[in-house]
Amino acid sequence: MALRLRQLEAFQAVARLGSMTRAARHLNVSQPAVSRLLSSFAKSVGFEPFERKGGQLVPTQEARYLLSEVTRVLDGLQHIEELSRDLTARTAGHLRIACLPGFATSHLPGVLMQFLKNRPAVTVTLEPDRPERILEWIIGEQYDCGITDGFTGHPATESQNIRLRSVCIFPKGHQFTAKSEIWPEDIIGEKLIHTRRGSAFYSDLNQAFVDYGVALPSWIETRQFTAACMMVSQGAGVSVVSELDAVQYADMGLEMRPFLPEVSHKLSILRPIAKTLSVVTLEFIETFAESLLPYQSGDG
Repeated sequence: MALRLRQLEAFQAVARLGSMTRAARHLNVSQPAVSRLLSSFAKSVGFEPFERKGGQLVPTQEARYLLSEVTRVLDGLQHIEELSRDLTARTAGHLRIACLPGFATSHLPGVLMQFLKNRPAVTVTLEPDRPERILEWIIGEQYDCGITDGFTGHPATESQNIRLRSVCIFPKGHQFTAKSEIWPEDIIGEKLIHTRRGSAFYSDLNQAFVDYGVALPSWIETRQFTAACMMVSQGAGVSVVSELDAVQYADMGLEMRPFLPEVSHKLSILRPIAKTLSVVTLEFIETFAESLLPYQSGDG
């Protein structure tokens, strides 16, 4: 049996409309063309698909069994055509993003919502976790891209590395309000909230204090910049964090000034090297990278 798409369309149209004339009009072909398609369809399936009753062509019992499957096939083909158009127009697809927990609740949602605004058929999986887990997912091609920090490279991944400016944050009304910039010696005597000691950012920040001959006044250690921002906004000390995170809390009782010498937050956008990414994924990566430009440090 060698059924052709046009035969299926003619069979379905006649079954629904009960007339070769109406089916021909629906398919935008001649009535003889529909007749030939039905004749070849009958030869392919081995039975007559219609019988005439009261001036109408009515599907035979065998044809009724077949009609639901033909409809399913044709609906599936129509869905594929629509999906192909959407993909060509870059408005459909599924995007799988792994990211640091702080990004999932600060900068990323706004970028993602703007990205999806003109892509109504795009669906997203967003999974926050620690850097080590994000790297595992990208290596295993479980996610299309990962947003992480402290990345030192892996042969199964490609990365776009970006350096972001850092700022000193403090509660409104703090004495730092009178300053235009904050240096390590200014923070002596303050309660400093900082990232975990094993992080690359903490190492660079601590080195800045060492270079100026002062000790970093450790008080609270946290993994996420967003947690530090929240504590500072509630009056619990000061911190040095990525400006990208700090601006999310600017209207929550928090002020900021440039921290010098410049200590950059190193951010990486990862992707699996062996996987061909969809156009939607590539466009999201480009969009996200562009959203970081206002916060990029001079050596970024």
